Amino acid sequence: MGIEIIMKIELFKVSLKKRFPLAISRGVHGDTNNVFVKLTKEGITGWGESAPGKNENAATPEDVIAEINRLIDSNISSLSHYEIVCRARELKIAPCAFAAVDIALWDWKAKKAKMPLYQLLGYPKPTAPTSLTIGINPPKVVEERVPLLLEGTGVQSLKIKLGAPEGLDADRAMFEQVIKSTQNYDVKIRVDANGGWTLNQALEMIPWLAERKVDYVEQPLKEGDEANLPELFSKTVLPIYVDESCRSAQDIPKWAHAVHGVNMKLMKCGGISGALEIIATAKAFGLKTMIGCMSESSIAIAASAALSGVLDHVDLDAHYNLNPDPATGAPMVNGITMPTENIGHGGVLKPEFYAAASS
Repeated sequence: MGIEIIMKIELFKVSLKKRFPLAISRGVHGDTNNVFVKLTKEGITGWGESAPGKNENAATPEDVIAEINRLIDSNISSLSHYEIVCRARELKIAPCAFAAVDIALWDWKAKKAKMPLYQLLGYPKPTAPTSLTIGINPPKVVEERVPLLLEGTGVQSLKIKLGAPEGLDADRAMFEQVIKSTQNYDVKIRVDANGGWTLNQALEMIPWLAERKVDYVEQPLKEGDEANLPELFSKTVLPIYVDESCRSAQDIPKWAHAVHGVNMKLMKCGGISGALEIIATAKAFGLKTMIGCMSESSIAIAASAALSGVLDHVDLDAHYNLNPDPATGAPMVNGITMPTENIGHGGVLKPEFYAAASS
């Protein structure tokens, strides 16, 4: 008679403090409380992380914990990783909650194999530098912020949030300051409107940004306004990537004819397993790929970094805006958010942050 191998899952709620609040078209994102998963089986521990999100169906850490417990209560201990993914989808577990479990399972699997996760996936190390994000701010704040992000840091690209509620004049004023403040630095500039523009505004802004050497524009139209993507695509002079409009691989066939690429986030798609499906589907449709992040520490970022070697653009910078980062595992090397050579994804929650934080 075989011995049942028990999988133990522990949950920890940890406060993440930001250096700078992030303002986007939909509001300001300040300090957050994330949920960390410690998954232990056969004496091996895997770490995962969830950044709660209203649009990801778990707006609070309590929601995330409830969702993970709902999955645990369905008796997943004896299931394979693939079966757990299927179970989570059957139960409609919030993707940002399941992401924590899925990341921990991949970490465990790579540690079991005694390999860095990026190698287990068969991926190379990344060569694309990560963008660092500047939120919607008055020009004076941009003037102060740019040197802090660029001076002596090795950062090679910036992602500028536009779509200001005050309108296009505010967007232009902020962006002109970005150009002025970066003129002595060798950096690429990207733009993310976070769905803050109408079709007409996007048609007006994109040529203006192209004249100022922007690389691409992310999510120009709001989620739910995808019917206007074909017209924008037919007239755009810059590559268009969708983010909020692409939550899973199933969304890609809907918009593949009207965009140049897709941005995946582990919290949107349910972790590494969902991201692998997005990568395969996007490549099948000939689309470019990007990976981004929510308000995440080095654990979720390390998991994303393990995927980034096969992607065209990288926006893995949330952990650089933490003071302090409660985890380790995703350092910047020459402007690149680099996976480590440690087995697993390399991310670990520091003991002092979970010793008294158990749920």
